[in-house]
Amino acid sequence: MSQPLLQNPQLEAFFAQLSAAISAQQLVKLVLSKYNGAEALKQLQVRPVLLKQQWQLSFTYKYQTNDQSKNFTAEAALAELQRVIATEFSAANLFTQQQEVQLTVSKKGKVLVQAKKLNTELKVTTGEHNREKQRYLTLDRPFLRELGVTDAAQQLIPAMSRKWKQINKFIEIFSGAISDSGLASQQQLHIADFGSGKAYLTFAVHDYLTNSLGLAAQVTGVELRQALVDHCNQTATKLGLAGIQFEQGDVKHFKARGINVMIALHACDIATDYAIHMGIATGAEIIMCSPCCHKELRPQLAVPAVLAGPLSFGIHLGQEAEMLTDSLRAMLLQAYGYDTKVFEFISLEHTSKNKMILATKRKQTRDNSDVLQQITELKAFYGIKQQCLERLLQGHDN
Repeated sequence: MSQPLLQNPQLEAFFAQLSAAISAQQLVKLVLSKYNGAEALKQLQVRPVLLKQQWQLSFTYKYQTNDQSKNFTAEAALAELQRVIATEFSAANLFTQQQEVQLTVSKKGKVLVQAKKLNTELKVTTGEHNREKQRYLTLDRPFLRELGVTDAAQQLIPAMSRKWKQINKFIEIFSGAISDSGLASQQQLHIADFGSGKAYLTFAVHDYLTNSLGLAAQVTGVELRQALVDHCNQTATKLGLAGIQFEQGDVKHFKARGINVMIALHACDIATDYAIHMGIATGAEIIMCSPCCHKELRPQLAVPAVLAGPLSFGIHLGQEAEMLTDSLRAMLLQAYGYDTKVFEFISLEHTSKNKMILATKRKQTRDNSDVLQQITELKAFYGIKQQCLERLLQGHDN
């Protein structure tokens, strides 16, 4: 860090608040972004952790392909943060129990610090490593009682334990995507959840954004079944929740209106393609899909001679069609400006496996001609004539 920057009163004020939060053990989390160093590092997240009855800070270095963690004592953590803030990282978001403090340093060295009071006080959590998995929601949230996850005493109903784990797993993934995308610092977010059903996740997303992050969020659940739409709207009204509503419709006909996050879990067959297309078309920063019922490509597959043996078994042919479908979707997202991951996600329908496509919009454009060429070659190899998402992106409907 250069000497003039050290003497900047704004930067000194930020460090004073950071030091006070650490000294008082009131730090909830610290997120450093806009990395300027030589490594392939995207972000550094800092959270308190209890190790052998000693309060420490866990640093999670988030790289493009993996995460690495390191623990520091309070004193060592502060020294390390003073070393890297404003030199290796030009943005920081500090969350204490009562407020969020944002630090940004421009390329010319101008420092800006903004603080805002949170609507709801955050809780400092210091779970021991390898002891209990972090929960992004707590059982005392009113929506869980209304949806039948907890009882009147705010205790988990045993039959809903699996659902409770699934909700938290989804919010864990959602939280990471919000952090990586930079949306946590936005004033207003619009999230659309297609096929919201009983709305466990819709309410959970709204609760996490408004209560855990203190953000102003508009969450819209879109569901084809009118009875569920009415029930969920009645639940939101009963709880007195602002910023969440439910509409009757489907992903093919819903008109996108400035969506930041597009969610579509278990959208059947090409409904997933329509959801992804809507997310791209509206410029969503995050697209989260959990596809199912892969029907479109299997009848088109012209089995390559080298794969004739393995794919003569129906189950393998179905798996190959599923892999190909979701690979093309992920590659098309990459070609249209998104960093994309495909991974196994805990099931929401009590099946043994579930896949998620998670796409985060890139901040900078790049040449994607090689990805488009790979898509063309892949289709030719398997004899694929058409794929719904590609057709929609090219401006053609069914």
